[in-house]
Amino acid sequence: MTEAISGYLFYEIASLLVLAAGVGMIGVMLRQPLIVSFIAVGILAGPDVFNLARSDAPIEMLAKLGIALLLFLVGLKLDLSLVRKLGKVAVLTGLGQVAFTSIVGFGLAYALGLDVITAVYTAVALTFSSTIIIVKLLTDKGELDALHGRIALGFLIVQDLVVVVAMMTLSTMALGDAEAATEQPQLWQTLGAGLGLLLGAALFMRYLANPLVHQLARAPELLVCFAIGWAALWASVGHYLGFGKELGGLLAGVTLASTPLRDQIAARLAPLRDFLLLFFFIALGSSLQLSLLGSNLPAAAVLSAFVLLGNPLIVLLILNALGYSARTGFLAGLTVAQISEFSLIFMAMGVSLGHVSEGALGLVTLVGLITIAASTYMISYSHLLYARMEPWLKTLPRRAQTASLESSSTVPTEAEFVIIGLGRYGWALAEALQREGYKVLGVDMDPDIAQQARLAGIACRNGDVGDGDFVAELPLSTARWVVSTLPPHPRSPRGEDPQFLLQEHLRHCRYQGQLALSSSVGNPAPSGVASPHLILHPYIDAADRAAQLLLATSNA
Repeated sequence: MTEAISGYLFYEIASLLVLAAGVGMIGVMLRQPLIVSFIAVGILAGPDVFNLARSDAPIEMLAKLGIALLLFLVGLKLDLSLVRKLGKVAVLTGLGQVAFTSIVGFGLAYALGLDVITAVYTAVALTFSSTIIIVKLLTDKGELDALHGRIALGFLIVQDLVVVVAMMTLSTMALGDAEAATEQPQLWQTLGAGLGLLLGAALFMRYLANPLVHQLARAPELLVCFAIGWAALWASVGHYLGFGKELGGLLAGVTLASTPLRDQIAARLAPLRDFLLLFFFIALGSSLQLSLLGSNLPAAAVLSAFVLLGNPLIVLLILNALGYSARTGFLAGLTVAQISEFSLIFMAMGVSLGHVSEGALGLVTLVGLITIAASTYMISYSHLLYARMEPWLKTLPRRAQTASLESSSTVPTEAEFVIIGLGRYGWALAEALQREGYKVLGVDMDPDIAQQARLAGIACRNGDVGDGDFVAELPLSTARWVVSTLPPHPRSPRGEDPQFLLQEHLRHCRYQGQLALSSSVGNPAPSGVASPHLILHPYIDAADRAAQLLLATSNA
């Protein structure tokens, strides 16, 4: 009998994995994230379709392990030194978006007929965006290091901190419910257990984390086993003390967040996290009734429209108020046009606590399917969308402080060299040309970098060369050279590459000077509307110069 059950469970898991692989391949062809495919697998495996997911206990166990591992990886990113380095832009944008989405989302949910508690849960769930999806899409487009990519990554970290607070709040609510159900609440015992858990984490981080990781570095094959065991141990302790597996897994990651092997642990566990989360989405999808999803469709359509349009709009307005261009604000805003896997986990926790119904979970799941699927295409074709929206976006007023800085006497009305992009290479190039007595004007999308350049004595304007009107305002009539140090994006369409856009705008402005484009090793500069006069290879040129210095020194 045991062998029959075991054999059936093996067949069941095998069929679920085959179904997941098939649906996942279709999702990849449609350029959809795996989250969408996994939820679809759960619905197909549920009782309303193929009825494959029948072994609730094993699937639920794998799902809980996957959630603990996911929160363990979130905790790994919460290095205290990294949190302190978050800039004003990330904090203001992240908190502003969370506040806007929570307040307006609650109003919409309540107006749609949800009760107060369900409306609160729904509003909070709508605030989370998927870091996994955004990083993957921006990396595929080669835009993770672009200004809008760096800004998006910053406020996504702020959102992760909000996730932590939300999970801790739910754990506290669960304890409150448990104590209310007993005749003698054990508040002091609970408080003592919580303080003991935090003290244990602090002592481990202070005295044991680095020595232990140093020993594990000698046996890297043990690293994955240790990390899974560590996450499961803390999840178990958290559950035993009444704080929940989620908070325990999160604290497990925090205890290792400051160690040198943090990134290596995260990289090795990412595939396993995706595998185990498959069972969470299977359990989630198989518990949803198709008829229930259909009844939620009108409300899901309204909330999805709010997430797809309202979230990008508030990010655009916040970044515009901070002095960033409409293009940067628009591209960064599109990254929050979807909800996250944490939204579903958050709602599932609410269901387990009895605060919200299965119908509310189904509603947020449907919003997740709609927004994740739609935002994937919005981000993939972000530059095309911006081109369509550009006439309206240009009407947004820029911050008065930025305008006054750009019109100050430190910005010349003429320049012999216009340097686009003041990274390390562009900054050094501008300083070298200034030392030779040439008039130099720097251009950078980041207003903070532009301000730092002015303070260092480099004339600089804050703007985006993807904006044709901004390029037309540059002193092109006096410029002998326009030098772009922006890296090319060989995987992006030509209309999305900043170097191609610069060449196109220079042609429209009838620029008569010379153009130099930088190119990284192995990546040729893009061929735009006109061939550049010079291709700069920073790494190759630096290596050639270093070789000359070495040979000259050895011959001397």
